[in-house]
Amino acid sequence: MRIAILQTDHVLDEFQEEFGDYPEMFMSLLRGVRGDLEFACYDVQIELPRRIDCDAYLITGSRHSVYDELPWIQDLVDFLRTVLEARKKILGICFGHQLMAHFFGGEVGPAAAGWAVGVHGSAVNGQRGWMTEAEKGVRLLSSHKDQVKRLPDGAGVYATNDFCPIAGFTMGSQVWTIQGHPEFASEYSRALMTFRREILGEQVYADGISSLTQTTDATRVADWMMNFVEQEIDVDSGVAIE
Repeated sequence: MRIAILQTDHVLDEFQEEFGDYPEMFMSLLRGVRGDLEFACYDVQIELPRRIDCDAYLITGSRHSVYDELPWIQDLVDFLRTVLEARKKILGICFGHQLMAHFFGGEVGPAAAGWAVGVHGSAVNGQRGWMTEAEKGVRLLSSHKDQVKRLPDGAGVYATNDFCPIAGFTMGSQVWTIQGHPEFASEYSRALMTFRREILGEQVYADGISSLTQTTDATRVADWMMNFVEQEIDVDSGVAIE
């Protein structure tokens, strides 16, 4: 299986020596559940794939907002339309989750409650064929101030919590998204929160740091991602492309 990582941002320079960049985080995560994966990585602020030759296209997180008027964001969306037309899978993480909502008929904006950092848990509203242990819910590291406020037509929520009611959704059998960060390590989350401490405010920072004692379900979520990619696309559940 071949996965394209569409990198929408970089780990800050001061953290890259210890933690690597986002593609390395995702490759380590996904190879932990599928050892034979192949990857192609693209910095989409610079270039996009020239061919649709991967099984799935994974959109990473970003410090940018999906509604920022940046030329590379629109170019990425146009490319993703061709991915959908080619009947390939899309995986959206954080920014990628929001991108697939905002540009395909939903709405994204700043969360009324502000920043979500540290470990956040979500309930899973029903078992899907690509899930394991859905009844346990899912806990992941988070780092976001925007969230999906309205789903695109034809999308369905599978993960929800009080802070972020649309924490994960699917669109047919082609698009899978999640707001949390299965690729993050706890120590990277700690470093990022400390870097943003003044922006977060003391209470959000303290709560986020305290939450790091909790274990996350990153490996199980990675398995969900690969199970979703491996499932055949249902010809009757394609994504409407406007």
